Amino acid sequence: MRLSFAIFTAFSASVFAAPLAARTDVGLAKRQSVFSTKTYDEISISGGVAGNAEQEALDALSGLNFNNLASATQDDIAFLDSVNKICNEAEKNAFNVAIDNASGEEAEALQRGKIKNKVLKLEATMMRLMIDQAQGRDVAEKIEAESAKLNNNIQQDRDEAGKESTFLSFDASTS
Repeated sequence: MRLSFAIFTAFSASVFAAPLAARTDVGLAKRQSVFSTKTYDEISISGGVAGNAEQEALDALSGLNFNNLASATQDDIAFLDSVNKICNEAEKNAFNVAIDNASGEEAEALQRGKIKNKVLKLEATMMRLMIDQAQGRDVAEKIEAESAKLNNNIQQDRDEAGKESTFLSFDASTS
């Protein structure tokens, strides 16, 4: 299993540094979320060029304390879950439709945008799973499965580095 270095380092630090008191659901309700409601278009990384989707996704989802993931709030968890949901919806209802109706370089640029969208979705999923693990849940198998998907999409993005990636607007927002 190959995790991105940034996620692995942050995850390792959070598991060993998180105080036990921060792992209670009572504590979750008292802390303030690091995320705020965003539209899909505000968090989308699909445009620009391929090759740096991993860092773009981490930047779009920045704010979590990776040294203490157990301190994430229920609102943080809901935000990450909703990023996954709206990225899935954009993939199915925007990217797949546009790719089916395109050809040549236009279709390839849309595919690169779709891959970057998937990296964003999977980074949010990995963060969510790392929070679960830091809060004492056994999600090791899910982390392994999602990590494999993430690493595959990161590699696909890197393989297309420097090539145009198409942004598609999509009407959805996080919770």
